[in-house]
Amino acid sequence: MKNFNIKAVLFLNYFVFAILLNSVGTVILQMQQNFGISKSSASVLEGFKDLPIAICSFILASFLPKIGIKKSMLIALFLVSCMCFVMPFSNEFWFFKLLFTIVGISFALIKISVFTSIGLVTNTDKEHSSFMGYLEGFFMIGVLVGNVLFSLFIDDHNPKSTHWLNVYWVLGALSTLSFLFLFFSKLNENEAKSEKTDLLGDLRNSASLFSYRKVLFFLLCAFLFVLVEQSFQTWTPTFYKEILKVPTSMSIQAGAVLAGAFALGRFLSGFFSKKFSWIYVVSFCVIGFAISILLVLPLTHNIHIDTGTTWLNAPLVVYLFPLMGGLLAPIYPSINSVILASIPKYLHSAMSGLIVVFSAIGGTIGSIITGLVFEKFSGQQAFYLSLIPLSMLIVSAIFMNKLKINPKK
Repeated sequence: MKNFNIKAVLFLNYFVFAILLNSVGTVILQMQQNFGISKSSASVLEGFKDLPIAICSFILASFLPKIGIKKSMLIALFLVSCMCFVMPFSNEFWFFKLLFTIVGISFALIKISVFTSIGLVTNTDKEHSSFMGYLEGFFMIGVLVGNVLFSLFIDDHNPKSTHWLNVYWVLGALSTLSFLFLFFSKLNENEAKSEKTDLLGDLRNSASLFSYRKVLFFLLCAFLFVLVEQSFQTWTPTFYKEILKVPTSMSIQAGAVLAGAFALGRFLSGFFSKKFSWIYVVSFCVIGFAISILLVLPLTHNIHIDTGTTWLNAPLVVYLFPLMGGLLAPIYPSINSVILASIPKYLHSAMSGLIVVFSAIGGTIGSIITGLVFEKFSGQQAFYLSLIPLSMLIVSAIFMNKLKINPKK
């Protein structure tokens, strides 16, 4: 298979960062139990992760190809490897703020590099869309594995135990392995570079993207989607622990089930993107997810679960809630692929940077709002709020579908 080695490396890099990025929900739950941190205070960890992603993406996106796509990914993997080997010795909240800051900076480098690389290793729009769907699906496999991995280190009988920090030895080894695989792989980066421009020209190219209305509607779609996605992913473990009253390890495993549903949905999007127009896929998913919220959340009220409950004897709603993620999952790769396939390859880095920036801002705002509503009212009301951005998302997607981009403009 053409470009097999570098494609495999892109999958592995995404897998590593899927675990690190989406461990924030688990860490938020453990911060409440280990250090007595409130929900609203713990929710800022999402900001320590997402704001560095946004800031670094904005700064680096336009000229990252000149730095080097492969070199940028190697720097990112080196940084997170070092931080993971420090974390088993952490004993204060600020360590986790630093961890997610480093993870955020590194992911900015990784995601822009990966999104730019997709255009280099695929040849057609449909191949681009399909590979994007599979890559995002594998990202969710990483989230699933990460939740299961963290749950294995949790001590349900001692909430104050910090034994779970030993999981970072495993993550450090995994990121180091990814570094080595990438180091010995080859990537032809020539098409991602615009040899006719200097740094100022690259910045002008990036700014020119805002002149396209299709890009503006896309950025709104990306912002709204991640706002909803991150609120569910980040707060599902806490929802299971405090609303459904299941054991801590099972709460974290619920995040794994949610990630599994996301993975399945994104793998299926890689298949359906070859069969149907992206707008039909996105519309079906948004409407289906909204309906599932209205049907499933009422089942979580006044539910009584015994302390000895396991996945083998849990009520139906314990399974239904995370499975909703399967409907939400195909949206992000679908809209990302459409916009990237619409512009020249030398602008993919700049566009990828904007994707990361607006996704990061959406994730931060979504997590903080959900945390505040969860603390002041209830977990159910926090998730009902997602119906508002979902409505705005489908309207924005329809407008985006009607608009065209003329690269020669």
